[in-house]
Amino acid sequence: MTYQNTITQMRQTIEKGGPGWAAIDAQNAARMVIQNRFATGLDIARYTAKIMRADMEAYDRDPSAYTQSLGCWHGFIAQQKMIAIKKHFNSTDRRYLYLSGWMVAALRSEFGPLPDQSMHEKTSVPALIEEIYTFLRQADARELGLMFRGYDEAKESGDEVRAKDIENKVDEYQTHIVPIIADIDAGFGNAEATYLLAKEMIEAGACALQIENQVSDEKQCGHQDGKVTVPHEEFLQKIRAIRHAFLELGVDDGIIVARTDSLGAGLTKSIAYSNEPGDLGDQYNSFLDAEEVDAANISNGQVFISRDGKLMAPKRLPSNLYQFRAGTGVDRVVLDCITSLQHGADLLWIETEKPHVEQIASMVDRIREVVPNAKLVYNNSPSFNWTLNFRQQVFDAWEEAGKDVSSYDREKLMSVDYDGTELAAEADERIRTFQADGAKRAGIFHHLITLPTYHTAALSTDNLAREYFGEQGMLGYVKNVQREEIRQGIACVKHQNMAGSDIGDDHKEYFAGEAALKAGGKDNTMNQFEAA
Repeated sequence: MTYQNTITQMRQTIEKGGPGWAAIDAQNAARMVIQNRFATGLDIARYTAKIMRADMEAYDRDPSAYTQSLGCWHGFIAQQKMIAIKKHFNSTDRRYLYLSGWMVAALRSEFGPLPDQSMHEKTSVPALIEEIYTFLRQADARELGLMFRGYDEAKESGDEVRAKDIENKVDEYQTHIVPIIADIDAGFGNAEATYLLAKEMIEAGACALQIENQVSDEKQCGHQDGKVTVPHEEFLQKIRAIRHAFLELGVDDGIIVARTDSLGAGLTKSIAYSNEPGDLGDQYNSFLDAEEVDAANISNGQVFISRDGKLMAPKRLPSNLYQFRAGTGVDRVVLDCITSLQHGADLLWIETEKPHVEQIASMVDRIREVVPNAKLVYNNSPSFNWTLNFRQQVFDAWEEAGKDVSSYDREKLMSVDYDGTELAAEADERIRTFQADGAKRAGIFHHLITLPTYHTAALSTDNLAREYFGEQGMLGYVKNVQREEIRQGIACVKHQNMAGSDIGDDHKEYFAGEAALKAGGKDNTMNQFEAA
């Protein structure tokens, strides 16, 4: 609805309210409606699900149309990310948000910093989704509020051309609200617990939920050891639970991202139930590390399965976990992915131990033999040493091609001594194009970095502390922070405005008219940045 149509609608509503509503200004009310177009989290989930579905279809037509996101652990971080995207690229198209369970555990738990093992309060996840969208709504209100102020100035000066231009920009305004892929870990319990948490996350605004096939009470970060997977049927129950949650809440096109940790998980807690040879349970059990047993030589406490007519004893550890045969990880990943897509998942996530396009593609090729349009969400993880990994990939490629690599030590390629070399330059170029290459070759629809803002916060704080508490003193802040904010046009240099001071002043004027006591007068020191 256009700006003028919204004013007309508000005027009609106010007239219906009768004489008691006469003091309400239709234009002011219309502005508040436009500044806050999403009334609920479900409105956001329905809106963003359609965006994501359209992006998935676009990617199927053209793999260069992949999508990206960065993980954000606070609403303010998410807000500043989206403001920066609009500033630098004039569009939020194909740019999403990612909510990392790792960062919730490490930064948002009432217990304090925790490892990524699902020990944090599960309610902290929907709470962060809600917080993120609150900050994004505020970014909309702030930007539109500045437009309305410019509109009023143009009208007061008689500049109708400028006023009409601003009005058109309001009508064509692109919101900061974008899809969020939210980490539900392994569901925080059984299928019912997964369903209940999924509802909370969807109601907070999430249109895409990522769930992994690890045991809930044994869950580990995908880049740590000790991961334990569950039989397919247990995982599929949780996928169905999430789909029921989406449907119940009217988000009919919500997205489920099924993550498999099987490439790095060598253990399972359960032997799968099987009805007949070759069924899903039997396929899962076929990967177990088991030895044939002589029925006359059975020891106490052994567990048995039948395989090809033989009595087999799976290798059982003192932890009561069962071990998979070495070298079966890739086959288990492929089966996990195919099974998930055949039972309601929309996208896949394969957790790998290194960023290698051909490794990912080799698995996706097999999956696509069964599900041709299979697509991935891929973790461009900070747990990878990207510099070392790619320098070693180039080293190996050169060596295989017969190129002289005698001047390089493969194990020490991280050294700064190699930074200016031809090998380092080629590695950096491969890193630069990794996302485009992965999208084209390996079916990666969405590239994300799980923990980037965790690391940027640490790095920038370290740099500031070194300068400010050292010889630079206040210059350490002014030169490296404030001066750069001004010169780079960072909106937060006017932190009062970013926190909503001008929005509050607008509301005071709406509510109190000439009696409004505004904060943005001539004595507000934020005015020192008007020339910025």
